[in-house]
Order: sequence, then structure tokens, then C-alpha cells
Amino acid sequence: MTLRHALLATTRALTLAISLSVSVHAQAQAVSVTDDRGHTVSLPRPAQRVISLAPHATELIFAAGGGERLVGVVEYSDYPEAAKTIRRVGDNKAVDLEAIAALKPELIVVWRHGNARRQLEKLGALGIPMYESDPRRLDDLPEALMRLGRLLGTEPAAQRAAADYRRTLQTLRERYAGRPPVTTFYQVWRQPLKTLNNDHMVSDVIRLCGGVNVFGTLEPLVPTLSDEAVLQANPEFIFTASMGATHSNRPVDSLDGWKRFPRLTAVQRGNLFYVNGDLINRPTPRVLEGAALICEAMEGVRGRR
Repeated sequence: MTLRHALLATTRALTLAISLSVSVHAQAQAVSVTDDRGHTVSLPRPAQRVISLAPHATELIFAAGGGERLVGVVEYSDYPEAAKTIRRVGDNKAVDLEAIAALKPELIVVWRHGNARRQLEKLGALGIPMYESDPRRLDDLPEALMRLGRLLGTEPAAQRAAADYRRTLQTLRERYAGRPPVTTFYQVWRQPLKTLNNDHMVSDVIRLCGGVNVFGTLEPLVPTLSDEAVLQANPEFIFTASMGATHSNRPVDSLDGWKRFPRLTAVQRGNLFYVNGDLINRPTPRVLEGAALICEAMEGVRGRR
């Protein structure tokens, strides 16, 4: 082989190697996950510009290491502190479609229960990839963090957050495993009287602490009740959400109405409890902070028997 042929062969080999390397790199940049509705979300590369249309989704994105990617959020996206400085594009009832389009997002994270279906359909017509976030179980949250980490290209941070969450959850499970059961009623709202069934994460928290949701088997996800139904169930422990950004308008005495029924076990023993709504109703890692408070409260319930 002549020197010229050898050089040509070497050049072709280098060209092929570079082409293969570029191809592999390009494929590695493409990301695809399945969201909480079972839809496949595919991006040509991790998203650099993201809009969150739910406060819990904003928290999850920050926890997964993608806070710097957020260019728009909805009202009540108040955690962590940095979330308060991000441009608002609406609230859980209505969003500004023109503002969203102008921000040129590469990914929109939505919550079907909070964002109106008609608006989601209009968003879909913009051709912007949408990821639906709706974790229902405590065990769903690590995977929720990991999927967002993949979409945002922040997997190492998401892995760390998921691992920290799993450790804290396991610690709580071990601490309260086998504790005597506590019949529990979670009051979502007083007028009309509403609760949550076993398909909601709040019931997962109740179970974690050794409680039993007395209305867990009802349908739908948020059943409407009568006072008589609560009196008949006679729960030992009643709690509700108060304070918090998303519950700032809730009256702080929203459980006082039950004091009209002194024979109700929860009233008789002083087992009416409030927990920050943002620590119990948002499916984010902070739910374990709320869970720890509820578990401690249930220990108090057991101690007053």
C-alpha cells in the first residue's frame, strides 16, 4: 500500500469514526418518557425552556434540578423561594396562551385536574410537547423526579432527590409500622362537606401513619358527605389543611363546627388537627414533612385513649 493510499484509508476511518460518534451523541440527546396519563413524551434533546402549569409541578421540577429551565409558572408556585421570581402565565383555572407561546417553551408540564381540559386542548394545538404530572402514591414520587430529570437533562440531581426521598419514606415506614390503627377523617372542605378516597395520596399518608380512612372506599376521588355520615363513622381523628399558599383563604376554625357534636370521638378526645395544606395536598417531596406531622399527631391520639 502506498503512502497516499494509507493516508486515504486513515482519513476514511477517522471520518467514519467521527460520524458514528456524532450519531451516537445525537441519539443520546434525544429523550423519551411516559407521563402519568400513560402518554409517551419525546424530545429531540433535553428541554432548556420549560413552563409549569401547576404549583406541585414547579416544586418537582426544582427538586429534579431543573429550576433554571423554568421560564413560566402559574400562581401559587411559591416553593422554593426562587419560584416566586418566575413569570406568571395564569393560574389553575385559566392560562395565557399568547404568553405561553411567546416564551417559546420546549416542554409544558400540566396537571389535568387543575388545568381546564379545553385549555389543554388549545395548548396541544400549539404543537409544544406536554407532560402530564399527577402522582397518586407516595411511591410514585421518586419516579416522577427521575422522569422529569430525563426530560430536563438533570438526571444526577433527580437521582439524588429520589434517593433522599426514598430514605426518608423508609424511615417513616419503619417508625410507624405496626402501630395501633386510628380511624381517620380528612376534611377537604366544610361547605359542601368533602373528603378524599383511598386513590388519593393523602390516604397513602394516613396509611403510612397507621391510620384508616373511614371514607376510603367511596367514589369518586373527592366524595361529598353529610354530617350524619361522619357521625355514623365516628372517626377518632379528624384533620384538615390550613394555611399554605394554596389554602390562604381557608378559615382557621374550619373544624370548629364539629364541636357541636361532643359525643363524636375525635371531639371528645380533642383530636382535631390542622396541617399546612402545601405539605399534604401537593404531591412533592415535601409531602413527607406533612406526613411526619400527621404521624406525630396520630401518636398523640393513641396516647389519649
